[in-house]
Amino acid sequence: MAKKLFITGTGTDVGKTYVSGMFVKKLRELNVRTAYYKCAASGNRRDETGTLIPGDASWVKEFSGIEQDVSTMGSYVYEVAASPHLASRLEGNPVQTDVVKRDVDYLFRQYDYVVVEGSGGIVCPIVLEENKILLEDLVRELNLSCLVVANAGLGVINDVALTVSYMRSKRIPVRGVVFNQYTPGDFIEEDNIVVCEQITGVPVVCCVRKDAVDLDIEPDALKDLFLE
Repeated sequence: MAKKLFITGTGTDVGKTYVSGMFVKKLRELNVRTAYYKCAASGNRRDETGTLIPGDASWVKEFSGIEQDVSTMGSYVYEVAASPHLASRLEGNPVQTDVVKRDVDYLFRQYDYVVVEGSGGIVCPIVLEENKILLEDLVRELNLSCLVVANAGLGVINDVALTVSYMRSKRIPVRGVVFNQYTPGDFIEEDNIVVCEQITGVPVVCCVRKDAVDLDIEPDALKDLFLE
């Protein structure tokens, strides 16, 4: 069975897909059979045939250079740029846990490492109808440990502290934090690293510079973030 890691964020647009792609790329360069998966992706465009294209998955595949087929990188693709619960309500085809488990289990059997990216932040409603599903439910169902992506600048201390506190209250293990859009030498961002670690007890495992194309982390440290 594969080793896996769930990547969430302190909110929308903090760079989860960007960081996920860098993780996948780094593992591929280490000659590790690696896959990417995102349960529900919203805000996607249609091609000339009218078919919805999973933008995040397509970008990760192109950026990382993995051979995994895009069709196996996610279970639900929506056009409306909204939370999955609302996008699926407007478009139909709501997320079903058994479908997600089937698709993810296939990847767990086929690959050595699997990066699972969440939708939005950790408090993300997937379905709010009769069979209510929150993102945290899927994380626990799949037995995933987590990494939190956060923007390195002002406000990150509050964002990280609240996210980690919520995840712990829901019995979700947090392996580390990644600072995205990081500026080396910026005294505020350097201090943010120290304070986030002191307040949460969770290490900042790496910092991703603006426009970086490689992950600044040792191979063994990277692999150690993934658990079976």
